[in-house]
Amino acid sequence: MHDFVEWFRQAAPYIHAFRGRTFVIALGGEVVRDGKFATLTHDINLLTSLGVRLVVVHGARPQIDARIVEKGLTPQYLHGLRVTDAETLTCVIQAVGQVRVEIESWLSMGLANSPMANADIRVSAGNFITAQPMGVRDGIDLQYTGEVRKVDTTAIRYRLDDGEMVLLSTLGYSPTGEVFNVPLEDVATSAAIALRADKLLFLFGQDGVVDASGELLNELTALEADQFLAEHPEANEDIRLYLPCAARAVRQGVSRAHLISHHVDGSLLMELFTHDGIGTMISRETLETLREATIDDVGKLLALIEPLEDQGVLVKRGRELIEREIYRYSVLEHDGKIIGCVAMHPFPDSQMAEMACLVVHPDYREQDRGEQLLKHIEQRARGQGVKQLFVLTTRTAHWFLERGFVQATVDALPMEKKELYNYQRRSKVFIKRLARSS
Repeated sequence: MHDFVEWFRQAAPYIHAFRGRTFVIALGGEVVRDGKFATLTHDINLLTSLGVRLVVVHGARPQIDARIVEKGLTPQYLHGLRVTDAETLTCVIQAVGQVRVEIESWLSMGLANSPMANADIRVSAGNFITAQPMGVRDGIDLQYTGEVRKVDTTAIRYRLDDGEMVLLSTLGYSPTGEVFNVPLEDVATSAAIALRADKLLFLFGQDGVVDASGELLNELTALEADQFLAEHPEANEDIRLYLPCAARAVRQGVSRAHLISHHVDGSLLMELFTHDGIGTMISRETLETLREATIDDVGKLLALIEPLEDQGVLVKRGRELIEREIYRYSVLEHDGKIIGCVAMHPFPDSQMAEMACLVVHPDYREQDRGEQLLKHIEQRARGQGVKQLFVLTTRTAHWFLERGFVQATVDALPMEKKELYNYQRRSKVFIKRLARSS
């Protein structure tokens, strides 16, 4: 029960941030085929109840293949794209219609004593996608395989404003009345870009993007996504399909794109409402910034340092003192969350400065962020003509020794600091001479 309470408290900032935002969720036909859309419906219901504006894009590839085989035909692909002749198009239309009806039926549930109790999800579907033929590629005519030409954002927004969830399929229509089979990733990406969506989420068969050692990459910038694809030609087909679309989306105005597994129950909620998520998040630029603190950061700073104050690692400061000296602090921010801080107190007469309150959140201590904060303060100190940087510590002596600090006596401190030294606390003094920056 305690874990639930803690999770719910941590989710509160996301709940506030997501209200009124537009999310585009893309899922393949296998989610419906394998019976997983039933539980996904519960998560969609929760998002709508929290005020999220949802556009759901569904595929139907396995259902289309099944109908093609039933007719004695053979599915044909070119670089992952279906070659859609007239007979295949008939199968596409039938399969897409079947999947859409199944999705709408699940979203219409309202059984008592279930997560869908009292749910009132109104679903809107229609001819929101204008398409055009892809034409001939590598000498192969893709025929009725199309690509998005235009997204009717006015009509979609009208329905979202009216509290409806918009359901998009992989069928597009031309001004001359033709029907085209459009790839799922093209519809989802084009819709997210056109709507200036806050999030584009691809639910697919992998945990996310993993490196050569099998470790999940939680975050990538668009540039890092490009580099990963160039360096890993052997990457999973789905990764090579969805990751370029995610990078394209964030470059063209979508705030975040996510690649998450549809195999994990609740993966959508875990990705959205926990700080580290469960899949891979793609952003246009790096999510981490080192900046000077502002008065608006005081509450977050207190939340970061109070546990260490309670343990006696840091001297208690209090809100009023931090508010008065906020200009002395720098903060390391990760996707809106302050994960580290440091302060500098200069003593100009001695050409010295104290580095104080160097803190990194426990979840982020394994990636040299403390050293990043130290280098920032060193650079800041040099800019103010400081020759020596000193720290007072009771617990982390070795960390400073390993980074060029030398133990000293209290007498080596500036006179103003020496007069304030707490002999009961008995903090050790370490000093580092700052070399001139090159």
